[in-house]
Amino acid sequence: QMEDPIQLKEEGNKYFQANDYEKALQSYTQALKLNKDKALQAVLYRNRAACFLKKEEYAKAASDASRAIDINAADIKALYRRSQALEKLGKLDQAFKDAQKCATIEPRNKNFQETLRRLGANIQEKVNAGRALRIQFSTDLRVQKMFEILLDENSEKEKREKAANNLIVLGREEAGAERIFQNNGVNLLLQLIETKNPELILAAVRTLSGMCTGHKARATAILHYLGIDSICMWMSVDNEEISLAVCNLLQAITDCLLGQGKEEHHGKEEAVVLDTKKDLKMITMRLLDMLVSKSVSGQGRDRALNLLNKNIPRKDLKDHDNSRTIFVIDNGLKKILKVVGQIPEMPDCLPLTENTQLTASVLLNKLYDDLRCDPERDNYRIICEEYIKSKIDPQNMDKTLHAVQIVSGVLQGPFDLGNKLLGMKGVMEMMVALCGSEREIDQLVAVEALIHASTKLSRATFIISNGVNLLKEIYKKTKNEKIKIRALVGLCKLGSAGGTDYGLRQFAEGSTEKLARQCRKWLCNTTIDARTRKWAVEGMSYLTLDADVKDDFVEDEPALKAMFDLAKTSDKTILYSVASALVNCTNSYDTKELVPELVQLAKFSKQHVPEEHPKDKKDFVVKRVKRLLKAGVVSALACMVKADSAILTDQSKELIARVFLALCEDPKDRGTIVAQGGGKALIPLAVEGTDVGKIKASHALAKIAAISNPDIAFPGERVYEVVRPLVSLLNTERDGLQNYEALLGLTNFSGRSDKLRLKIVKEKALPDIENYMFENHDQLRQAATECMCNLVVNKEVQERFVADGNDRLKLVVLLCGEDDEKVQVAAAGALAMLTAAQKKLCSKMTQVTTQWLEILQRLCLHDNMEVQHRGLVIAFNLISADKELAKKLVESELLEILTYIGKQEDHPKKQHVINVARDCLTKCMDYGLIKPFSQA
Repeated sequence: QMEDPIQLKEEGNKYFQANDYEKALQSYTQALKLNKDKALQAVLYRNRAACFLKKEEYAKAASDASRAIDINAADIKALYRRSQALEKLGKLDQAFKDAQKCATIEPRNKNFQETLRRLGANIQEKVNAGRALRIQFSTDLRVQKMFEILLDENSEKEKREKAANNLIVLGREEAGAERIFQNNGVNLLLQLIETKNPELILAAVRTLSGMCTGHKARATAILHYLGIDSICMWMSVDNEEISLAVCNLLQAITDCLLGQGKEEHHGKEEAVVLDTKKDLKMITMRLLDMLVSKSVSGQGRDRALNLLNKNIPRKDLKDHDNSRTIFVIDNGLKKILKVVGQIPEMPDCLPLTENTQLTASVLLNKLYDDLRCDPERDNYRIICEEYIKSKIDPQNMDKTLHAVQIVSGVLQGPFDLGNKLLGMKGVMEMMVALCGSEREIDQLVAVEALIHASTKLSRATFIISNGVNLLKEIYKKTKNEKIKIRALVGLCKLGSAGGTDYGLRQFAEGSTEKLARQCRKWLCNTTIDARTRKWAVEGMSYLTLDADVKDDFVEDEPALKAMFDLAKTSDKTILYSVASALVNCTNSYDTKELVPELVQLAKFSKQHVPEEHPKDKKDFVVKRVKRLLKAGVVSALACMVKADSAILTDQSKELIARVFLALCEDPKDRGTIVAQGGGKALIPLAVEGTDVGKIKASHALAKIAAISNPDIAFPGERVYEVVRPLVSLLNTERDGLQNYEALLGLTNFSGRSDKLRLKIVKEKALPDIENYMFENHDQLRQAATECMCNLVVNKEVQERFVADGNDRLKLVVLLCGEDDEKVQVAAAGALAMLTAAQKKLCSKMTQVTTQWLEILQRLCLHDNMEVQHRGLVIAFNLISADKELAKKLVESELLEILTYIGKQEDHPKKQHVINVARDCLTKCMDYGLIKPFSQA
């Protein structure tokens, strides 16, 4: 047996290398017993620590490594082995400290750096896991406490409100929603709903909405637990807030089932295949049942219609699957027709709101538009025809009345289909006959149907010849305001459809002003139901075609404000009628210019030549615009723009855009328009709608952008949305004024920030701006050059000037030689910035045209100090760029010009000019090209 500790250590090393860790341990342990040298003792302890690490005896490894460190605190091997052992023992903080000491001693050791990185990541993960556990435990306690407060009838009101709000917030967070769900939360929320306390019901439903949003598995489980019947029952209540909240809950569930909304991955959920088709059909069937149930409130019926409107038709017609629409037509079209066929004035009517039937008509239209082929449309038509035929009964006038009301409702939806239904045998005759009935309800329904039918000129011809006298008689004789107003609108509509032979001036003793006064009275009479006042708005949309009527209308502030208030309702007809009336009042409709020669020819042939009404002249139009602005027209228009796309049609958008453009005509009014939300409202109008509407809205935006501070007019990210509409106006098909004001707007924007300049470049505006710099029209050329002057600050624009094979720089240099002073200022500014930013352009400038030196000299001698200063800056940039280029300038007459300006006495008004000239001379002296005056 060996007694020499050094030999024993060597023996232990051999065993260790042969992976015989047990015998290595025995050798090191025996050596420790015999050894008395401290340094060797440290080595033996750290070697034994290595053996314990291999044997996965980490506590012993850490202990031996610590003994080695106690002897030598800088023993890097012992420190690293203790770090490894502590890491395995889960003592990550201590392991990290030892690894840190190792890295301090040997900072270039990659192994130590990698260990530090790994330990740091593990520590952070452990901290996060601990925090998550604490949060989970804390959340569970909070959820439990909230439910205890909410379900305790003796809780203080403030505590209950706070608990309800906290629960809603928690339900919107993924972690919170999951904790509520896992802790019997759905059952507890159901208990809150069953309390019948409106505040608690709202809190519970809103929490459930948050829990369902973006999580298909949880939304499906909640749907099955609550039951679709219960959800629809809650939505049916006559409480607007609760009905809307439940509608949002059902929408969140439907979004998940359709795979819409937030796209989030939830681990195990992805492995579960959920068949959503069955659930979607169940929801759809229950919503269709709600439409015809008498126990459902008007609010509830509206919610069911809105959900069907939103979720049944395809979002994108490129998607070939319209099976949801086919399912609704086959199983629910008759139920929708029943809703549109309701007559509010009859005792057996279902509970309705003012919007229910129009929303049902919108749904009919969306379903019809979603059909893909003629056989599908024929099936739709046949179902409608059979349903209407089943209602026509000569022995039962009430049933027949419902048939007429259905046709009227379809005409407000899929109009082409409505026209086909009008062609059914006896339908038109029945409508005319009902107008002559002595029952007021018959007259009311028939007149309304005639109005909707007369939109089509071919139908209007039939009605004009058969029903116009009846409408006159009804208007004159009836004392029922609801019928009277409808008869008036019918006459207005027929008058515009029938031309001069049936013009309104033939009616009511030739006074359209008299009819308009009556319409304004109805508008202001808040005791009349909104549905009836709606017809007054439609009447004004026709009557304001008369110049006298529109002039009187804008003076009647109460009537204007009443119309603006009605515009805030979700009604397609009202929005269109209000927009039409405002277009008439502002004369923002298109007018054909009369060719003088043709006018003379018409007079010679004794034909009627229409003449402009005195009150349609510019002065009167301007006064009307001012009155409308004062009455708050901008706020009303901004509110109209926010309406749902099913309500706000492309035609209505175009009309609103026309009005906005008319309102923006006077620069003094644009600040008011921006302050009342006009700038924000115009952006969607410039992006969506008819081509004419988008152009008008873009032009109005350009007018605002040209003179307004973009940060105020279009705050935040909204300003970037305005760039594209402005760029669209640079198209050569647009007129000169549109081009000019778009350029002014872009100039204003490009002077604000580099991010905006980059956005203008990305919208491919540069080629158009360059084209207008060539334009013969002085103002267009000036505006384009000023815009380019601002854009050249951007690096990407500069690089385009530097690139070979283009004449951009040549164009700017030649524009500096223009006689137009404003163009010179802008071009010289652009050239000064380009030559300052890109040295390559300094030499390139001398090559693009032989006139460059003459133009530069003219700039430096210019009478306009702003032009002169920019010319001198260009000269300084050229001199600074290259000694040879500086020499060329010194050898020219430019040296005399610089010397003359530089020798002038200091003067505060032109000091900036003198200083640049002196800087040029100093630079030339630095090159040794000229000597100071004293040395000459």
